[in-house]
Amino acid sequence: MKTKAEPVLNEKVVLGEWTVQMVIWRLAAPVVGSDHLYKYRLYCGRNGQCRLRYDNERGKGDHIHDGENERPYWFTDYETLISDFRSDVRRVMEREQ
Repeated sequence: MKTKAEPVLNEKVVLGEWTVQMVIWRLAAPVVGSDHLYKYRLYCGRNGQCRLRYDNERGKGDHIHDGENERPYWFTDYETLISDFRSDVRRVMEREQ
């Protein structure tokens, strides 16, 4: 029997030309490439263009898209994920002022 994903967070904030959205689910088993029970998509965009994204797509594992660059993300826990993302959102917004 397949278990459904449990929504943990679904939050979207629009700040002028910026959009920040955090979507997180708790799973019964890890996504291929990750070793924790969360599936997430954390997005920060400006005027419809992605500037920052944290995600753990199937087979690719936890990683960050920062502008044109992509790097691994070392997931430790849910709270740190949110904190790290918010810190990076502030940095990206300041960089692009």
